[in-house]
Amino acid sequence: MLRSLYIQNYALIEKLDIGFDSGFSVITGETGAGKSIILGAIGLLLGQRADVKSIRKGASKCIIEARFDVSAYGMQPFFEANELEYEDECILRRELYASGKSRAFINDTPASLAQMKELGELLIDVHSQHQNLLLNKEGFQLNVLDLLAHDDAELAAYQKLYNDWRQARQDLEALVARAEQSRADEDYIRFQLEQLEEANLTDGEQEELEQEAEMLTHAEDIKAGLYRAGQALNADEGGVLEALKDCQNTMMGLRSVFAPAGELADRLDSVYIELKDISQEVADKEEEVEFNPARLDEVNARLNLIYSLQQKHRVDTVKALLSLQESYALQLSAITSSDEDIARLEAQVKELFSQVTAQAQVLTEARTRAALEVERQMAARLVPLGMPNVRFQVEMGVRKEPGGHGADTVNFLFSANKNGVLQNISSVASGGEIARVMLSVKAMIAGAVKLPTIVFDEIDTGVSGEIADRMADIMQEMGDNDRQVISITHLPQIAARGRAHYKVYKEDNEVETNSHIRRLTDDERVEELAHMLSGATLTEAALNNARALLKLDK
Repeated sequence: MLRSLYIQNYALIEKLDIGFDSGFSVITGETGAGKSIILGAIGLLLGQRADVKSIRKGASKCIIEARFDVSAYGMQPFFEANELEYEDECILRRELYASGKSRAFINDTPASLAQMKELGELLIDVHSQHQNLLLNKEGFQLNVLDLLAHDDAELAAYQKLYNDWRQARQDLEALVARAEQSRADEDYIRFQLEQLEEANLTDGEQEELEQEAEMLTHAEDIKAGLYRAGQALNADEGGVLEALKDCQNTMMGLRSVFAPAGELADRLDSVYIELKDISQEVADKEEEVEFNPARLDEVNARLNLIYSLQQKHRVDTVKALLSLQESYALQLSAITSSDEDIARLEAQVKELFSQVTAQAQVLTEARTRAALEVERQMAARLVPLGMPNVRFQVEMGVRKEPGGHGADTVNFLFSANKNGVLQNISSVASGGEIARVMLSVKAMIAGAVKLPTIVFDEIDTGVSGEIADRMADIMQEMGDNDRQVISITHLPQIAARGRAHYKVYKEDNEVETNSHIRRLTDDERVEELAHMLSGATLTEAALNNARALLKLDK
């Protein structure tokens, strides 16, 4: 439960540090005194969006910090799941900077707003006036039934099955769409594949053909060049080999009278052998090279086929064409096997839907039992609140298709009169009636869920007199059993019932206005209640009435 609240430089609050007790407490104050400011600060601790305009004028940052006693509420799993240090006293802190930066902390450890919001929802429930509109929201109504049914495990099991079913259905729809598109493209794909297969391409073929085409195109020049080279090397008269042989013989003749000539002769012999070998290879190559127009036409035709395929498919290598061929083959194979895949997925979707339906029925049964309990409790709670002829009914229906929270539709129907037709609450209930219904719902939920702190922001709007007393009874009841209930109220009947009474007020100085909150003493409570009864002017009658109201709580 909320133990203390510290606010610095937020809106009209320069500095505020206030402690809170368990049980039922009340907060009063004039309109505009700053009660909504305090609620706004608490909202920031619950992960609401920050606005730099909230920072007090002239300040560089604002700080909101709350201390909660969580020792009795089994919060350890949350801290373990989020890798946060657990302590029996939990500290939430939010810092807003004029630069627009915002920081959040849980037990002095930096945390995300999502973590703070999740933890905040486990610690405190702030009921503002606009939340009365939730009564007509199906999601809220369904949540009420789930809370009273204690079907968390069943709902979690359902949602897993539901998500699996949705994913399988999406996969099926995507596969069917792809198959339909593929079938539409089947003739095109088959034609492209057949064309590539007929080409019978091989990797590296293009480079070899291009080289051969070059040779065939210049065959006459190549043969003539080789002939000239061969003649230069091996002509009977004036050939390089003949001259080289003469040089070698000369050196051999000089060897006996000139020793270096022997080495030179050996070297010339090596050169002679190499050149003779080259001469023979040149002669062989000359024989191999021939002008073959038919083969050139054949090579060019093959190259033109490759070039046209490359241009058509916008690639520049045979390897890329072969890759396309493989891709087309796979696509055709997929088209052939898509029917089997679709049938398999259809069976899976059908099986999952059957499981979803079965688990949804488990939820329906639990909610049906909870609905009867809701009707019983709401009637019992609303009759003492000035609705002797109230009728409250939970109408359950079936969705066309299961949703994220089951197959059920829920509608809260209400009539405050004997002859009234049961209708949606928002259609037939007055503001005061809606407030009483919402208080009853909250009290019912509080009995089922161990929420540490509940804050009511003027839930007593539209009621007075004895009804206000009965609403105070309910809030007192909710405050029992070590639970904390804080009510912001304008009604003295409710203000008098609080175990603790806090007053929000404004003070002006020469340059600014500050909002404050403080806990009232017994004497101060008498005066505050008297002001709430009679206005600015205190009368003895109002004071006596205030004392009488307070005595009711003793």
